[in-house]
Amino acid sequence: MRIFMLVSRVPWPLEKGDKLRAYHQLKCLCENHEVHLCCLNDAELHPDAIAQLRLLTPHVHVFRLNRFVMGWRMFRALFSDKPFQVHYFFQSHIQHKIHQLIHDIQPDHIYCQLVRTSEYVKNLHGFRKTIDYMDALSAGYKRRITSSRWWEKPFVREEAKRLKNYEHLIFDYFEHHVIISDQDQQLIFHPERNRICIVPNGIDADYFSPSEKTTEFQIVFTGNMSYPPNVDCSIRLAKNILPLIQKEMPHVRLLIAGANPAREVKQLASDHVVVSGWMDDIRDAYRKSVLFMAPMRTGSGLQNKLLEAMCMNMACITTPIAANAMKAKHDVNMMIGESDEEIASFAIQLLRDERKRNELAQEGRTFATSHFNWNQTVNKLTDLFVRQ
Repeated sequence: MRIFMLVSRVPWPLEKGDKLRAYHQLKCLCENHEVHLCCLNDAELHPDAIAQLRLLTPHVHVFRLNRFVMGWRMFRALFSDKPFQVHYFFQSHIQHKIHQLIHDIQPDHIYCQLVRTSEYVKNLHGFRKTIDYMDALSAGYKRRITSSRWWEKPFVREEAKRLKNYEHLIFDYFEHHVIISDQDQQLIFHPERNRICIVPNGIDADYFSPSEKTTEFQIVFTGNMSYPPNVDCSIRLAKNILPLIQKEMPHVRLLIAGANPAREVKQLASDHVVVSGWMDDIRDAYRKSVLFMAPMRTGSGLQNKLLEAMCMNMACITTPIAANAMKAKHDVNMMIGESDEEIASFAIQLLRDERKRNELAQEGRTFATSHFNWNQTVNKLTDLFVRQ
């Protein structure tokens, strides 16, 4: 099958969830199909990015977004009802190039990641198309309203409303639709949302495998540290939960690891909190730590960081918003709590009880490796592509 895959970012390096999903889907698809990867790009290109992607497919096309046009379109967005991110990523001169590519390639299927790319192909006729919602973005923005700074709240509230309407509108332009979890599926505002196929992420269990620890920290949290839900989670961990733990265990230290830490995250650094920034091998963050904690209050989708930690044989503590997307069970695969006090108490319990911690870690790894496999999830995707 000849597949045209359109993504809003160049999927290398893998420091963001949408890049990770696109990269691994591309890798699996290329094993049996001819895939033409088309990437929008709004940032400086990593010097190894094209070479890494061409190890998977020789057909890699990157279109750099013009910053002047981006600014103009964001101004126009003020007078539109489309989401700001749709305006941000759309440029008509790039659309012409993409249409020409598609007509030259004549793909059997067009696959778009995230609604922000849908404007480029929604009106193309004669080609079967699939949209990957990935997450219920509108719900993610709605959850962020409370934790946003006062001057951000109007934008976040407006984007949540626009995304809710746009997720509904764009549904009918595509023959097939996928999303990362049934929790997110039910948050898409469309009467036929049950037609959206659940295609979760996977995990490379050979890469993220248990290895010898060199413990320096008791707690670790990882992720893209400029992403607002991760920023909020880092602040909650360092300012709310860690002090509760330290009342009983004063020696406990926290590692916050991940690319592009926001100013608010950098300011969390102290004698007991280390903000590492980018790590060449994120596995080192897991190897240096005892527990993985992700007390998420906002966001959507499936947390790849949890899958990584579970596969590294770490006991994990999180909240329902993250655990429900995975269908994990409390006190079986991980510990799941709501309040700061409850989450802190779980951490104290697991740090003191090595046997319990090891049992939870082993169950977590078994759960992650048996339920989240990239080949299996991509097979669901290709089955959808051939469906009439």
